[in-house]
Amino acid sequence: MFRVGKTKMAIRSNFKGKVLWIMLVLVTAAVVMALILQKISSPSKAFKEDLRRSLSGGSETPKTSSKAGSCSIRDCPVDSFSFFIQSGAANVVAAKICLHNKLVLGTVLNNAGPGLNIVQMNGKTGEVMKTGSFNMYSDDVKPLIEFLKSIETGNVLLMASYDEPSTKLTEEARQLISELGSSSVKSLGFRDNWVFVGGKGASAQSNFEKYVKSDGAKNKYDGWPEIIELQGCIPRKLD
Repeated sequence: MFRVGKTKMAIRSNFKGKVLWIMLVLVTAAVVMALILQKISSPSKAFKEDLRRSLSGGSETPKTSSKAGSCSIRDCPVDSFSFFIQSGAANVVAAKICLHNKLVLGTVLNNAGPGLNIVQMNGKTGEVMKTGSFNMYSDDVKPLIEFLKSIETGNVLLMASYDEPSTKLTEEARQLISELGSSSVKSLGFRDNWVFVGGKGASAQSNFEKYVKSDGAKNKYDGWPEIIELQGCIPRKLD
């Protein structure tokens, strides 16, 4: 009887040991998986620093044509307004928008953020009427829709994506932007890059638009596509 009891105790002890070993393996696997997912979903610190340096001209990495607080120079006829737009870089460097060779939306002005960044300009005078930044990943889309519905006929909208521009973008919001002259907004998807200039009362599709789809096999910045830039001259609205 003594030997049987001792055998049962040994079996119990062995069983508990196996359970503890299995739990340890599962916990270790969960931690490793969490670290992997974190690395995939968020750029590393080194990546962020390299990207910031490249955009500010402090790295050997090929850089864009303009620094974070400056605007590309563009000469336009007297009856038009110069503009320069740059989409965001991953979730590291915010989008920026310039009018008349002057920064009107960007990091240094503290008025740019993830999602969709918008500047509204008076089509006759070139005056900046409003700026707005709308988080399309975690915020409500209603403020964006209200902003779009408040635009007066003849005014111009300049828009740039940063980080993630599409998660909360409803069909109503897409339709309102489409009516401004966009041909790409209805295709805008997760982490795509997009810049656009359109106007309230537009009778045709805008010629000022660029769109790059996020593609894991082609993306330049981890889970995000390359920066896109757009510049040109917006004709003054005369009537």
